[in-house]
Amino acid sequence: MATTTTSARAIPRTYGVRARRVNEAELRATLSTFRELSDEDWRRPTVCTGWTVRDMLAHTVGQYEELPRPWVAVRRIRRAARTHPRLGRLDGHNEVQIEDRKAVPGRELIGALAHFAPQGLIALRRVPAAVRRRTRLSLLYPEAKALPDDSVDYLGNVLVVRDTWMHRMDLADATGAEPVLDGHDREIVDQVVLDLALAWTGPAVEIDLHGPAGGRRLLGIGTPAATLHADAVDFARHLSGRPARGRLELEGELGAQAALTAARVVF
Repeated sequence: MATTTTSARAIPRTYGVRARRVNEAELRATLSTFRELSDEDWRRPTVCTGWTVRDMLAHTVGQYEELPRPWVAVRRIRRAARTHPRLGRLDGHNEVQIEDRKAVPGRELIGALAHFAPQGLIALRRVPAAVRRRTRLSLLYPEAKALPDDSVDYLGNVLVVRDTWMHRMDLADATGAEPVLDGHDREIVDQVVLDLALAWTGPAVEIDLHGPAGGRRLLGIGTPAATLHADAVDFARHLSGRPARGRLELEGELGAQAALTAARVVF
């Protein structure tokens, strides 16, 4: 049976109860994946430059720890300005998150994530909706101006789970494991595609994504000038600037192909 191609701009934004379920499902998947690691896996390098698997988990713990404790984020940003002046504010902050737990073994970091992550998700929900919509992430991170929406609302509904999910894919790449995917993964990829569509200025193109997180979407308006065929996770890797594990197959006008090759989404 043929798969219907729909406009990527018609993808509904994840919010409310739906966002909560996606966030909780990803947290369960991430914790389960880290719990399956061997002792050797913690030292493996990841696609994140300079980070081992253990470092990546330390960063993730720091992210969730700061959601109910924003003063911890502010303190780390200030420290990063002194200790990592050559890095951008966000990258320097991420390094300080790792440094704060440099002596903590990987197995203990799993417990820390299980402790802080539910608290972080609850803290986001407790912020009044009007405050979530008005408060801007760019007040802390100038890099956030590149987001389609730099509100705390977008952070809680879309960005936190996207970052966690992509690092789970990074973990799979580092260990050679195949990530387990279900319906919540498709929701996360759909939000990536929606953000791509909102920023798209090129000609109309079709993206045909395979796998449990896949689907067919149209970017732009009109007859597609090019088509991309790829695994959904590989396309997300590509949009994040990471190397794809599988092949991205492109056909159609060269200019439209080039636009798809150059496309990026903030993760």
